[in-house]
Amino acid sequence: MNQEKIIVIDFGGQYNQLVARRVRECNVYCEIYSYKKPLEEIKEMNPKGIILTGGPNSVYEEGAATCSRELFELGIPVLGLCYGAQLMMQVLGGKVEKATEREYGKTKTLIDGGKDTLFSGVPDETIVWMSHNDYISRIAPGFDVIAHTADCPVAAASCEEKKLYAIQFHPEVLHTVKGKDILFNFVRNICKTEGTWRMDSFVDETVKEIRERVGDGKVLLALSGGVDSSVLAALLAKAVGKQLTCVFVDHGLLRKNEGNEVESVFGEGGSFDVNFIRVNAAERYYAKLAGVEEPERKRKIIGEEFIRVFEEEAKKIGTVDFLAQGTIYPDVVESGLGGESAVIKSHHNVGGLPDYVDFKEIIEPLRNLFKDEVRKVGLELGLPEYLVYRQPFPGPGLGIRIIGEVTAEKVRIVQDADFIYRDEIAKAGLEKLPDQYFAALSNMRSVGVMGDERTYDYAIVLRAVETVDFMTAEASKIPFDVLQRVMSRIINEVKGVNRVLYDLTSKPPGTVEME
Repeated sequence: MNQEKIIVIDFGGQYNQLVARRVRECNVYCEIYSYKKPLEEIKEMNPKGIILTGGPNSVYEEGAATCSRELFELGIPVLGLCYGAQLMMQVLGGKVEKATEREYGKTKTLIDGGKDTLFSGVPDETIVWMSHNDYISRIAPGFDVIAHTADCPVAAASCEEKKLYAIQFHPEVLHTVKGKDILFNFVRNICKTEGTWRMDSFVDETVKEIRERVGDGKVLLALSGGVDSSVLAALLAKAVGKQLTCVFVDHGLLRKNEGNEVESVFGEGGSFDVNFIRVNAAERYYAKLAGVEEPERKRKIIGEEFIRVFEEEAKKIGTVDFLAQGTIYPDVVESGLGGESAVIKSHHNVGGLPDYVDFKEIIEPLRNLFKDEVRKVGLELGLPEYLVYRQPFPGPGLGIRIIGEVTAEKVRIVQDADFIYRDEIAKAGLEKLPDQYFAALSNMRSVGVMGDERTYDYAIVLRAVETVDFMTAEASKIPFDVLQRVMSRIINEVKGVNRVLYDLTSKPPGTVEME
C-alpha cells in the first residue's frame, strides 16, 4: 500500500512491537525491520521518520549491533530509544559508559528543553520507565540535553536542526506517564505525518487488492473460528464470495462445544455466504501427539498435520489457486521474519511450508495488522461484537494448554474446567476485566481427599491477564469469591482433578499461555 510510514529499526529490544503499535495509535502506518536491513532499502521506502529500538547489549562491546552514520544524515527525523539513543550518541561522536547506578523502573525525570517539539505538553517533572546499565556520559556535537534524572545526566538529548532525538527511557510502555504524547509529538508533529492510517481505508484497499490478485481463482481458507480467521473469512467473502472455500479442521483440541458453534456461524444457514467444509480429525491428531511432551514439538506436529489435512481437502475440491491464512503482524515478527528479536514460538501459519504443499500461492491479507487492528476490521466488516471480541485462542489449541502429553482424557478435563471458569467469569459480569483468561492442565499430580477416599489427580491452573497489546501483561485481580466458586465447581464436577491453582506470573518473564 502506498501510504506514509514510520520505520522501526530493531536492535533486539523486548518492546519493538510495542513501539510499532504506539506509532499506529497515532494513525500512522509502521513496520519493523532488523538493524541488518541495508540502508539503501530503507531509503527506497521513503519513510517519514525512523525509530531505533532498545537492545540487550552495550553499544561499546565488540560485535554489538550498530548502524552507519549515514542513517542520521538522510534528512529524515530519527528517534533513538534506550540502546537506540546510546547508539545515536556513540555513532555521532558522543560517549557511552557503564553506569555506576543502574536505573530500572519508574523514575522521576526533569524536562530541561524540547517543550516546543518532542516534550510539548509534558510537565517539567514526569515519571518515565527506565531500564539501562549504561549511560550517555557525553552528548554528541550539536546536541543539547533536554531531560535528566537524579542518576542519569542525559535522560534525553536533541539536535533540533537535524531533527535527531535520543531518549534513554521507554516512552512506549504505559509506565511512562506521558509516553504516548512524546511519541505523538515525534510521529505527527516532528515527522509531519497526516495520520491517514484507518481501518475503513484498509478494508476498501485490501478488498480491491484481493480481487485484482485472485481474479477468477479459487481460495481455500484455514477457518478456525478464532478472531483472525473469522475476520479473514469476512474480508475474503466480501472480495471474492463463492470463490472462497472455508475448511474448518476440528483437531479435537478446541474448547468445549466450540466445533459446533463454529459450524453454526459459518456453515449452512450461517451468516456467511461461503463454501464450508468441516473435517473431524481429533483421533488423527491424538495419534500423532501420543507420547510427545515438548511444547515446541507439539506445536510443529499440530501445524504439520494441519497442512496435511488441507492438502487432502484441496485435492477433493480440485484446483485451488490460493491458500488464505490468518497471519497477523506479531506472528510475522515473533517468527523471526520481521525484526531482530529472538523467535518466541513457531507458528504453523507463517513461512516454512514444505515445497510439496499443493497450492500455487499463499495469501495473507492481515499480516500487517496487530490484533486490535484486526478487531477493528471485523467491526468495519459488520461482524457481531461477540465474535470480534471473543477470547484469544492459540492455533495449536488446547495442545499447548495441556502440559506434557496430550490425550483424549486430558482434553476432556481441560475442556470441562475451562468451560466452568468461563461460565463463572460471565456470571460475575467480569468478561471484560481480563483481556484473556483460560484453564490449563498441569502435569502435576498430587494426593487429595474426596469423601472418605484418597485421590491422586491433576492440578488445574487458572490464568487471567490484563494487557493493552499482549506484548506485556499482568495477572488479573479476579475477586477471591469468584475463584472460590470456580475451584469448588471444578473439584466437584470435573473428574480427575483434585487441586486448582491461580497463576500470578506477569509477561515478562512468563508468556500469556501456559505451555
